[in-house]
Amino acid sequence: MPSSPTPQPYPETEIHVIDTLFERAGLQRNLRGNAPGVTGRMRFERLSREDLMTAAPVPRVAANSVQWLSVPAWEKNSWLWHGFSTRRGGLSRVFCEDGAPGELNLGFTAPHGQAMDDRGTVARNRQLLAEAVSGDADTPLIALRQIHSNLVVLADAGHEQPCKADGLMTDERGLLIAIQTADCIPILVADRKRHAVAAFHAGWRGTVKRIVESGIGRMRLAFGSRPEDLTAAIGPGIGPCCYAVGEEVLSSFESQFAYARELFHEVYDSDPIRTRYPMLFLTQRAPGHSDIGPSLHLNLAEANRRQLLAAGLKPRAIYLVGGCTSCRPEMFFSHRASEGRTGRMMSVIGIRP
Repeated sequence: MPSSPTPQPYPETEIHVIDTLFERAGLQRNLRGNAPGVTGRMRFERLSREDLMTAAPVPRVAANSVQWLSVPAWEKNSWLWHGFSTRRGGLSRVFCEDGAPGELNLGFTAPHGQAMDDRGTVARNRQLLAEAVSGDADTPLIALRQIHSNLVVLADAGHEQPCKADGLMTDERGLLIAIQTADCIPILVADRKRHAVAAFHAGWRGTVKRIVESGIGRMRLAFGSRPEDLTAAIGPGIGPCCYAVGEEVLSSFESQFAYARELFHEVYDSDPIRTRYPMLFLTQRAPGHSDIGPSLHLNLAEANRRQLLAAGLKPRAIYLVGGCTSCRPEMFFSHRASEGRTGRMMSVIGIRP
């Protein structure tokens, strides 16, 4: 009986083609010389949570005790109102401990299965924020019913609210447009030449749907804005230090952005006990199903900065306010840090009358 022919190795050019296909899929060929196969997800840069933390800025304190954040470079623009609220200052008692000062909850929405803040209290908190930013508690403040979309609407004094969208823009003077967050990324944009402004709410779903790029395009159509005249501020949100995500988020980003893998890192638990005594935390679960080992973290602020750059803004015109909402729950509301029982902050921008 004739012997079977000896398998011949693939030409190097064909191996290169196979490796390229694997790389595009986020996979890697087994290079150890044994049975061919796939080793799993390609590795990302590995960092500790501390490596990814960003410092929170010192808030401004208004005469009415509201604490909020501003962009220093924007304060010289006499035509512009803007601000990012914190949870400090205000009248709400729902999310704070007994005996603690009132808080600046600005959201009417009730947390999952929890009591809703009093609507009158929230309305008064919104007036306090408007007063802190504009100097007048009666300044109209227009908000949205946010749905994690890429929808952007034009706001004016006759705006019927709340409509469903995740971005607002206006060139009308004397009003504030606002988006609400409690971990998602707020982005404020101002046109220095045409005096038009916009505010965008970017969670990971809205980011994948290119809410910021779509919003800049809407500004160009509505106001004739040119990217070189725009400046943007990325406000406090959950940082890459705390934003662990699943493979479905990675896949969603890879389906939309050529640079997607640059937005993710593998982060190891920095618990000193677990680091020093790893044997204490071993489990009998199958590999890949244990909570030991690196978790995949997304830099959502950087993802939106990249969209601003793709829309044509200059790097020096983009400001990162800083502060991780999950790391600093005493300063910010955080949906993740509080397991859903939390209020909402607001990021506002407007044109002085």
